[in-house]
Amino acid sequence: MKNRANMRFWILVSIVAISGFSQGMLLPLIAVIFEADGVSSSLNGLNATGLYIGILLISPFMEYPLRKYGYKPVIILGGLLVVLSLLLFPFWKTFWFWFVLRLLVGIGDHALHFGTQTWITSFSPDHKRGRNISLYGLFFGLGFAVGPLMTPLVEVNEALPFIISSILCFIAWLFLFTLKNDFPEQTVQVNSFKETMKRFKAASKYAWVAFLPPLGYGFLEASLNGSFPVYGLRIGLEVSSVSLLLTSFAVGAIVFQLPLGMLSDKYGRRKILLSVLLFGSLAFVTASFLESSATALAVCLFVAGMAVGSTFSLGISYMTDLVPRNLLPTGNLLCGVAFSMGSLSGPFLGGIFIEYFQALSFFHIISIMLLLIFLSIALFGGKPSSVAEHA
Repeated sequence: MKNRANMRFWILVSIVAISGFSQGMLLPLIAVIFEADGVSSSLNGLNATGLYIGILLISPFMEYPLRKYGYKPVIILGGLLVVLSLLLFPFWKTFWFWFVLRLLVGIGDHALHFGTQTWITSFSPDHKRGRNISLYGLFFGLGFAVGPLMTPLVEVNEALPFIISSILCFIAWLFLFTLKNDFPEQTVQVNSFKETMKRFKAASKYAWVAFLPPLGYGFLEASLNGSFPVYGLRIGLEVSSVSLLLTSFAVGAIVFQLPLGMLSDKYGRRKILLSVLLFGSLAFVTASFLESSATALAVCLFVAGMAVGSTFSLGISYMTDLVPRNLLPTGNLLCGVAFSMGSLSGPFLGGIFIEYFQALSFFHIISIMLLLIFLSIALFGGKPSSVAEHA
């Protein structure tokens, strides 16, 4: 029985790694293809939002099929949608067709993440939940980091990266059929949009502070990847230096995912979140004084990644401490919604900040955002598990 549970866990996190790989590949790959075709940077950025818009559009309709049909069918359907969408990219290269495909990838990825995330949080014991969710985040991060390495293949053949990624996703998808289906705890029926909204409200009442770290991480990741390169070039950094800085943050985030998850099991999610948010905020403030040195910035961003690179997975674990078990699917869904809202707003607000607050460092907006989340959790976080145990 234990071996079966372990196999299920590793299959689920492997699926997440492949999903991260496809997302990490699409962002730079399509940007490079559109740039070579003369598409404006603003339209290029607009096309990239398709994935997050897809997530937001499908979110209110995800919980009902999960409760009715179980985890496995939802994950299988989401994975199939991603595979088919990736395969269709080379067939017709137009701006709006690719936008629709990215929207479909967003819907498929969200179904996949929502199903795997909720399944893992539901079967993980309290003393291993932080570890398991951090491994979930680690595998996604590894996949996301490897994805951009496919971009140079566009010089061999424009369709090649899409074909390879769809084949890899398909192979991982096949392993899902070896799993035995399971269902979330069924204490209520969710059979209407109105009922879904009621559950959104109930989950937000219990755990709204736990949705702030995923929102903050979405904002941080999207603004770093979308706005920081513009800022970096404007302050005189080389393109290679900008790439190195983003890699430094990503490596810090990947390396410390698991240790922070395990520490959260031992000392509590809220304490670890407060520590990393404050430490991350200070790291970005420090970076703002060291912009003349690419090496010093790399160190600061590595330390920042080490601290706040786990805020998404820690936020999910914190949410599971705060909501009743019957609201776990809703809570996981809202973590995804919060991340998407942060991802959509990050490049936009980052761009405005760079344009109109030229006397201030770009790192200040990130530092302030992290500090606000720190204060919210410190003031309104309450005691983990107390609500969920008595609901």
